[in-house]
Amino acid sequence: MEIEICHLIEGAKRAEGLAVIIDVFRAFSMECYLYAFGAREVRPVGSIEDTFFWREKDREAILVGERHGRKIEGCDLGNSPSSIRPALISGKRVIHTTSAGTQGVTNAVHADEILTGSFVNAKAIAAYIRKTAPRKVSLVCMGQEGLAPAEEDELCALYLRGLLTGDEIRDIDGKLESLKTGGGRHFFDPALRDVFPEEDFRMCIDRDKFDFVLRIEQDENGLISRRIRISP
Repeated sequence: MEIEICHLIEGAKRAEGLAVIIDVFRAFSMECYLYAFGAREVRPVGSIEDTFFWREKDREAILVGERHGRKIEGCDLGNSPSSIRPALISGKRVIHTTSAGTQGVTNAVHADEILTGSFVNAKAIAAYIRKTAPRKVSLVCMGQEGLAPAEEDELCALYLRGLLTGDEIRDIDGKLESLKTGGGRHFFDPALRDVFPEEDFRMCIDRDKFDFVLRIEQDENGLISRRIRISP
Protein backbone atom coordinates (compact mmCIF):
# COMPACT_ATOMS: atom_id res chain seq x y z
CA MET A 1 0.00 0.00 0.00
CA GLU A 2 1.36 3.41 -0.99
CA ILE A 3 0.68 6.11 1.60
CA GLU A 4 1.08 9.77 0.71
CA ILE A 5 0.55 12.74 2.99
CA CYS A 6 -0.96 15.69 1.11
CA HIS A 7 -1.70 19.22 2.21
CA LEU A 8 -4.44 21.83 1.97
CA ILE A 9 -6.91 22.44 -0.85
CA GLU A 10 -4.31 21.66 -3.51
CA GLY A 11 -3.56 18.36 -1.80
CA ALA A 12 -7.26 17.48 -1.81
CA LYS A 13 -7.48 18.27 -5.51
CA ARG A 14 -4.69 15.82 -6.36
CA ALA A 15 -5.52 13.09 -3.83
CA GLU A 16 -5.83 9.63 -5.38
CA GLY A 17 -6.93 6.19 -4.26
CA LEU A 18 -8.60 6.23 -0.86
CA ALA A 19 -8.43 9.80 0.43
CA VAL A 20 -8.74 10.62 4.11
CA ILE A 21 -9.64 14.30 4.43
CA ILE A 22 -8.33 15.34 7.86
CA ASP A 23 -9.74 18.25 9.86
CA VAL A 24 -9.21 17.73 13.59
CA PHE A 25 -10.18 21.24 14.81
CA ARG A 26 -13.09 20.85 14.21
CA ALA A 27 -15.04 19.73 11.15
CA PHE A 28 -14.56 15.99 11.14
CA SER A 29 -14.50 15.61 14.88
CA MET A 30 -17.79 17.54 14.76
CA GLU A 31 -19.38 15.16 12.25
CA CYS A 32 -18.56 12.16 14.44
CA TYR A 33 -20.17 13.83 17.44
CA LEU A 34 -23.22 14.80 15.38
CA TYR A 35 -23.83 11.13 14.64
CA ALA A 36 -23.03 10.08 18.19
CA PHE A 37 -25.59 12.58 19.49
CA GLY A 38 -28.35 11.28 17.24
CA ALA A 39 -28.24 12.91 13.80
CA ARG A 40 -30.01 10.82 11.15
CA GLU A 41 -27.61 11.89 8.42
CA VAL A 42 -24.86 14.47 7.91
CA ARG A 43 -24.29 16.13 4.54
CA PRO A 44 -21.09 18.11 3.89
CA VAL A 45 -21.47 21.01 1.47
CA GLY A 46 -18.96 23.50 0.15
CA SER A 47 -20.76 26.82 -0.17
CA ILE A 48 -22.90 28.90 2.15
CA GLU A 49 -25.46 29.26 -0.65
CA ASP A 50 -25.84 25.48 -0.95
CA THR A 51 -26.19 25.24 2.81
CA PHE A 52 -29.15 27.61 2.93
CA PHE A 53 -30.69 26.06 -0.16
CA TRP A 54 -31.52 23.13 2.10
CA ARG A 55 -33.96 25.35 3.99
CA GLU A 56 -36.17 25.14 0.93
CA LYS A 57 -35.72 21.40 0.43
CA ASP A 58 -36.12 20.29 4.03
CA ARG A 59 -37.59 22.66 6.61
CA GLU A 60 -36.56 20.27 9.37
CA ALA A 61 -32.88 20.19 8.36
CA ILE A 62 -30.37 21.51 10.89
CA LEU A 63 -27.79 23.87 9.40
CA VAL A 64 -24.28 23.76 10.88
CA GLY A 65 -21.76 26.19 9.48
CA GLU A 66 -18.71 28.32 10.13
CA ARG A 67 -16.40 30.69 8.33
CA HIS A 68 -13.17 31.82 9.99
CA GLY A 69 -14.24 29.73 13.00
CA ARG A 70 -17.39 31.73 13.66
CA LYS A 71 -20.95 30.48 13.27
CA ILE A 72 -22.53 31.59 10.03
CA GLU A 73 -25.44 33.92 10.69
CA GLY A 74 -28.69 32.04 10.14
CA CYS A 75 -27.25 28.60 10.87
CA ASP A 76 -28.59 26.63 13.81
CA LEU A 77 -25.15 25.71 15.12
CA GLY A 78 -21.54 26.64 14.57
CA ASN A 79 -18.77 24.12 14.10
CA SER A 80 -18.47 23.45 17.84
CA PRO A 81 -18.98 19.92 19.18
CA SER A 82 -19.57 21.18 22.71
CA SER A 83 -22.51 23.24 21.43
CA ILE A 84 -24.44 20.23 20.08
CA ARG A 85 -27.83 19.78 21.70
CA PRO A 86 -29.02 16.18 21.20
CA ALA A 87 -32.66 17.26 21.41
CA LEU A 88 -32.09 19.62 18.47
CA ILE A 89 -30.40 17.18 16.09
CA SER A 90 -31.82 13.80 17.09
CA GLY A 91 -33.33 12.09 14.05
CA LYS A 92 -32.62 15.12 11.86
CA ARG A 93 -30.72 15.71 8.64
CA VAL A 94 -27.71 17.94 9.31
CA ILE A 95 -26.15 20.14 6.61
CA HIS A 96 -22.52 20.98 7.39
CA THR A 97 -20.24 23.59 5.82
CA THR A 98 -16.81 24.68 7.07
CA SER A 99 -13.80 26.67 5.96
CA ALA A 100 -11.48 23.66 5.58
CA GLY A 101 -12.84 20.14 6.03
CA THR A 102 -15.90 20.21 3.83
CA GLN A 103 -13.92 22.14 1.22
CA GLY A 104 -11.47 19.23 1.09
CA VAL A 105 -14.28 16.75 0.57
CA THR A 106 -15.79 18.69 -2.31
CA ASN A 107 -12.37 19.17 -3.96
CA ALA A 108 -11.18 15.54 -3.76
CA VAL A 109 -12.47 14.87 -7.26
CA HIS A 110 -9.80 12.33 -8.27
CA ALA A 111 -10.14 10.05 -5.25
CA ASP A 112 -11.71 6.62 -5.68
CA GLU A 113 -13.12 6.75 -2.15
CA ILE A 114 -13.23 9.42 0.56
CA LEU A 115 -13.24 9.12 4.34
CA THR A 116 -13.26 11.99 6.81
CA GLY A 117 -10.36 12.05 9.24
CA SER A 118 -9.95 12.98 12.90
CA PHE A 119 -8.42 11.64 16.09
CA VAL A 120 -11.77 10.65 17.57
CA ASN A 121 -12.14 7.74 15.13
CA ALA A 122 -8.57 7.24 13.91
CA LYS A 123 -8.25 3.55 14.84
CA ALA A 124 -11.54 2.79 13.09
CA ILE A 125 -10.22 4.56 9.98
CA ALA A 126 -7.03 2.50 10.04
CA ALA A 127 -9.01 -0.72 10.52
CA TYR A 128 -11.24 0.15 7.56
CA ILE A 129 -8.25 0.86 5.35
CA ARG A 130 -6.52 -2.38 6.32
CA LYS A 131 -9.71 -4.29 5.54
CA THR A 132 -10.34 -2.68 2.15
CA ALA A 133 -6.61 -2.68 1.23
CA PRO A 134 -6.55 0.08 -1.39
CA ARG A 135 -3.52 0.38 -3.63
CA LYS A 136 -2.98 4.00 -2.56
CA VAL A 137 -3.97 6.05 0.47
CA SER A 138 -3.85 9.86 0.41
CA LEU A 139 -3.88 11.45 3.87
CA VAL A 140 -4.92 15.05 3.26
CA CYS A 141 -4.15 17.59 6.01
CA MET A 142 -6.62 20.42 5.43
CA GLY A 143 -4.95 22.89 7.80
CA GLN A 144 -6.23 26.38 8.49
CA GLU A 145 -9.03 27.12 6.04
CA GLY A 146 -7.30 24.86 3.54
CA LEU A 147 -4.58 27.48 3.00
CA ALA A 148 -1.96 27.11 5.76
CA PRO A 149 -0.67 24.02 7.62
CA ALA A 150 -2.16 23.11 11.00
CA GLU A 151 -0.13 21.13 13.52
CA GLU A 152 -3.04 18.98 14.66
CA ASP A 153 -3.89 17.76 11.15
CA GLU A 154 -0.24 16.93 10.42
CA LEU A 155 -0.06 14.96 13.68
CA CYS A 156 -3.26 13.09 12.84
CA ALA A 157 -1.85 12.11 9.44
CA LEU A 158 1.32 10.78 11.09
CA TYR A 159 -0.77 8.91 13.65
CA LEU A 160 -2.87 7.29 10.93
CA ARG A 161 0.19 6.39 8.91
CA GLY A 162 1.76 4.82 11.99
CA LEU A 163 -1.36 2.76 12.66
CA LEU A 164 -1.24 1.49 9.08
CA THR A 165 2.50 0.73 8.97
CA GLY A 166 2.96 -0.47 12.55
CA ASP A 167 5.45 2.32 13.22
CA GLU A 168 3.28 4.06 15.78
CA ILE A 169 4.10 7.48 17.25
CA ARG A 170 5.66 7.44 20.68
CA ASP A 171 3.81 9.37 23.40
CA ILE A 172 0.92 10.34 21.17
CA ASP A 173 -1.09 11.51 24.19
CA GLY A 174 1.72 13.82 25.25
CA LYS A 175 1.88 15.27 21.76
CA LEU A 176 -1.87 15.81 21.78
CA GLU A 177 -1.65 17.64 25.11
CA SER A 178 1.14 19.82 23.74
CA LEU A 179 -1.30 21.17 21.16
CA LYS A 180 -2.60 23.38 23.97
CA THR A 181 0.34 25.69 23.33
CA GLY A 182 0.55 24.94 19.59
CA GLY A 183 -2.18 24.33 17.06
CA GLY A 184 -4.93 24.42 19.69
CA ARG A 185 -3.85 27.47 21.68
CA HIS A 186 -6.84 29.49 20.46
CA PHE A 187 -9.10 27.26 22.59
CA PHE A 188 -7.38 28.69 25.68
CA ASP A 189 -7.55 32.37 24.74
CA PRO A 190 -10.18 34.05 26.97
CA ALA A 191 -10.89 36.58 24.22
CA LEU A 192 -11.95 33.75 21.86
CA ARG A 193 -13.91 31.63 24.30
CA ASP A 194 -17.24 32.32 22.59
CA VAL A 195 -15.86 31.01 19.26
CA PHE A 196 -13.42 28.32 20.44
CA PRO A 197 -14.60 26.80 23.74
CA GLU A 198 -11.95 24.90 25.69
CA GLU A 199 -14.27 21.88 25.80
CA ASP A 200 -14.02 21.62 22.01
CA PHE A 201 -10.28 21.05 22.35
CA ARG A 202 -10.85 18.18 24.77
CA MET A 203 -13.52 16.61 22.60
CA CYS A 204 -11.37 16.82 19.46
CA ILE A 205 -8.27 15.17 20.99
CA ASP A 206 -10.23 12.33 22.61
CA ARG A 207 -8.57 9.81 20.33
CA ASP A 208 -10.13 6.55 19.19
CA LYS A 209 -13.42 7.28 20.92
CA PHE A 210 -15.73 6.08 18.15
CA ASP A 211 -15.93 2.69 16.39
CA PHE A 212 -17.11 4.00 13.04
CA VAL A 213 -15.82 5.75 9.94
CA LEU A 214 -17.57 8.38 7.88
CA ARG A 215 -17.43 7.55 4.19
CA ILE A 216 -18.42 10.22 1.70
CA GLU A 217 -21.00 8.99 -0.77
CA GLN A 218 -23.15 10.61 -3.43
CA ASP A 219 -26.89 10.18 -3.78
CA GLU A 220 -29.71 12.06 -5.50
CA ASN A 221 -29.43 14.86 -2.92
CA GLY A 222 -25.67 15.37 -3.10
CA LEU A 223 -22.85 14.30 -0.79
CA ILE A 224 -23.48 12.46 2.45
CA SER A 225 -21.16 11.34 5.24
CA ARG A 226 -22.29 7.76 5.70
CA ARG A 227 -21.57 6.17 9.08
CA ILE A 228 -20.05 2.69 8.83
CA ARG A 229 -19.38 0.78 12.04
CA ILE A 230 -16.13 -1.16 12.23
CA SER A 231 -16.11 -4.57 13.92
CA PRO A 232 -13.39 -5.06 16.56
